[in-house]
Amino acid sequence: MSFFGASSSSTPATAPAEKDIEVSDPPTDSISSLSFSPQADYLAVGSWNNEVRIYEVGANGQTQGKAMYGHQGPVLDVCWNKDGTKILSGGADNAGRMFDITTGQSQQVAQHDAPIKVVRWIESPQGGILATGSWDKTLKYWDLRTPNPVSTVTLPERCYTMDVMYPLMVVGTAERHIQIFNLTNPTTPFKTMVSPLKWQTRVVSCFQSANGFAVGSVEGRVAIQYVEEKDASNNFSFKCHRRDQSPTQKDVSLVYAVNDITFHPVHGTFSTCGSDGTINFWDKDARTRLKTFEPAPGPVPCTTFNRNGTIFAYAVSYDWSKGHSGMTPGHPNKIMLHACKDDEVKRKPPKR
Repeated sequence: MSFFGASSSSTPATAPAEKDIEVSDPPTDSISSLSFSPQADYLAVGSWNNEVRIYEVGANGQTQGKAMYGHQGPVLDVCWNKDGTKILSGGADNAGRMFDITTGQSQQVAQHDAPIKVVRWIESPQGGILATGSWDKTLKYWDLRTPNPVSTVTLPERCYTMDVMYPLMVVGTAERHIQIFNLTNPTTPFKTMVSPLKWQTRVVSCFQSANGFAVGSVEGRVAIQYVEEKDASNNFSFKCHRRDQSPTQKDVSLVYAVNDITFHPVHGTFSTCGSDGTINFWDKDARTRLKTFEPAPGPVPCTTFNRNGTIFAYAVSYDWSKGHSGMTPGHPNKIMLHACKDDEVKRKPPKR
């Protein structure tokens, strides 16, 4: 197990008024993914520097690097298994890897013909399965005790995003395809649709109630979508992560990608983050914004809540929204921890 940043240090953030806490010894390149353990305040971080880093978050927000392991290419996604003993990651080396917290060993557990864009752990009544979505236009399910996939599903296009809230799984691909799976029948989509948003899908995220999902696109919009037709009247979309081009041109907006959508594990409210460097908290049922903050100059590529929703972690780093040419020197690479207050994440009471 390789340790890094052995001192338990933390640096107060300079930008936000909330005094969010900066994680010590962050990755040296763009941060692609964040995931908290479902059992304790351990944060796994995937980065374009080919590393997954694991941090322990203390009671006062101080952080300590606990472990690190590598891929042969940029890490594109990370997740945990249910009991918090293993971290799963996928990368541009076409490999899925598993890191065992108890032994400190990592091993390859999945393989595709192109980069693995998303990894998700599926905890079913039959046991745990790893799902991997790739740019090779396939979705694969892996029993980690065997070297070959349990099954392979052909997708209509390259997998860009995926989320699971058992028994619901939603996969978003290139060309705006969305496939909805009922994981009691994991090899055949229960429903296939085109995204309700007009532009490329960046992220899908399942409701805690597993009866719907949110979709975020590159043009600063989010759609709230229910699975069953009987709930279709509750579907809607809204604009976010946009700015007026100038004080005099209110009708001309600068539009930014919605990079991540994360649901609060207790209240069912959710966050969005974007290339504009802002974060919003929303209540979908009241159709209202609960809070907005601009934590730092630079895009916010990914976010996550801890298991009880008291800590909100977000990254500030380049999100590749402007391609290779946008990766200029001096981009920050930070992971910040925000202590959630009730009025930011609790649902609004229904209006009488």
